[in-house]
Amino acid sequence: MRKCKGNVPKKSSNNKVLDFLYRTESGRKVLKVLVHPAVSNIGRVFLNTRLSCVFINPFIRANNIDLSGCEKFGFNSYNDFFHRRYRKGYLDIDMNRDDFISPCDARLSVYEIGEDSVFNIKNTEYDLHDLLKDKKLAERYKGGHLWLYRLCVDDYHRYIYPVNGIKSGNRRINGVYHTVQPIANDYYPIYKENTREYCLIKTKDAGTVLMMEVGALLVGRIANDEICAARVSRGGEKGHFEFGGSTIIVMTQKDKVVPDKVYTESTACGIETVVKLGQKVGVMKN
Repeated sequence: MRKCKGNVPKKSSNNKVLDFLYRTESGRKVLKVLVHPAVSNIGRVFLNTRLSCVFINPFIRANNIDLSGCEKFGFNSYNDFFHRRYRKGYLDIDMNRDDFISPCDARLSVYEIGEDSVFNIKNTEYDLHDLLKDKKLAERYKGGHLWLYRLCVDDYHRYIYPVNGIKSGNRRINGVYHTVQPIANDYYPIYKENTREYCLIKTKDAGTVLMMEVGALLVGRIANDEICAARVSRGGEKGHFEFGGSTIIVMTQKDKVVPDKVYTESTACGIETVVKLGQKVGVMKN
């Protein structure tokens, strides 16, 4: 019997709320309102005000947030705290040329993309055509890998480029804002319903890497720094999420990147593995 490896994340403290919203009939009626983009926009407006600062200290205490690496320690709003930036040199980013790294702090799962462009997350089948809204682009990732990085509210919500290369402009696909907690995937195909934004990064060592940000429940904004085509560097900041859990999806082409075994084996056992921004998660085959 296969032994399951990996650092299993702790359960989120908001499980009871999500159980109500997704597993009860009355909760799903409330959910129809909460996932609407207008609700996220209203929440974002409030979380950008000074009044929202009252939530900062309780959140820090509840989640044992370490602020020692932050650029600043006084925040103008809850969102200002939520997408806080670490000072230069604080983050440990693997710069080994052959290593493929995580773009963020997250719980990682790695899936093989079938030759039919289909992959399976928690017993829900997804087709790359639906995810990307682009059949031609989906063809390029047949037989490759999909790296799903699920962020929780207590994670660092800034993310970086995992490779050097030339990136395309960003494509946005508008949708709703379901939570990215596993419970939602039992009831809705969240990764083809949620608002998302992606770009392509053409590299010398890893083919063309696709990087996608997925908004989630009460996330009003995916804030990417580079809008137009540009040369980007591994470890350079790409953007940040505003309040809420979120997901980054990375796709690599067939035979271009080999995931470390711990992630594929853990995913096969239904286990997410905790990773840190800049940590090695695979090897580029050049």
